Amino acid sequence: MVRLEGFQVKEKLISFCSSINIEYIGIAPPGPYYDFEKIWREQIEKGHITGFEEAEIEKRVYPSLTLEDVKSVIVCLFPYFTGNMEDSNLSKYAYSKDYHIITAEKLEAIGRFLSENMEGFHYKAFADTGPLSDRYLAYNAGLGFWGINSHIITDKYGSYVFIGYILNNYPFEADKPQERTCYQCFNCVRKCPGQCILGDFTIDPLRCKSYITQKKRDLSDQDAAILKKHNLIWGCDVCQDVCPHNINVEKTILEEFQENLIYNLDYEELSTISNKEFIRRYKDRAFSWRGRGILVRNHELIHNSKD
Repeated sequence: MVRLEGFQVKEKLISFCSSINIEYIGIAPPGPYYDFEKIWREQIEKGHITGFEEAEIEKRVYPSLTLEDVKSVIVCLFPYFTGNMEDSNLSKYAYSKDYHIITAEKLEAIGRFLSENMEGFHYKAFADTGPLSDRYLAYNAGLGFWGINSHIITDKYGSYVFIGYILNNYPFEADKPQERTCYQCFNCVRKCPGQCILGDFTIDPLRCKSYITQKKRDLSDQDAAILKKHNLIWGCDVCQDVCPHNINVEKTILEEFQENLIYNLDYEELSTISNKEFIRRYKDRAFSWRGRGILVRNHELIHNSKD
């Protein structure tokens, strides 16, 4: 293959991404991210963390702790919206094959392309599994703007996007953040089942229904009350469903998010199959990572509230 040089690199990168149906690609600077550090330390002080995040603050601020000679961060968005299903009991993000698998495959394809065409190129790709803040990177790469619900919002796909990034050792020129925010209509603040959206572009994730549906330990009375407020047994779409930026958004062009969709998990099935059989059937689904028991628990809490 022809080796990429100079101004060609970013142009060829964008062209390759387009060839695999990635429409949103931008470059974030390599850090350190001191502005994020300030925000994150405030979240920790308030207790507004779930434990799912990277525990070491420094790794969230200094990308060089993950890739020593990092020079830039390639950031991609992966739209997943396929339509609204009124009778679904799963969040929209969980309809398809696990997004971690789909986005990781795309990111690795980008990494291989650049490695094959650039001498000495190396990278580390992360699909919602890395130490950095995905949304912070997407914002700094100019790919979207902040919503009051802390989501990244795009004009074409609203907030229905996954984020992946590639730390790498090539000094791509960083893109500029968009100087705007959402409408701040506060629909999401008013409608959130757990009242977790605080109105200052931060949330208390411990009150987020999506987080509660994934909690492994016993639920508190408050958790259970939040869980029962609507029918989803996995995830929550309320803040996105009521967002004006998500009205008339386009459906994803990524075939992987259009195939083999599951909208509902049946209680009778979940409660009677073995854990081994559950894994066999659903191991490639985002809702499976916490196991069958969590879904049965959520199903029973919601069902019992209606008896």
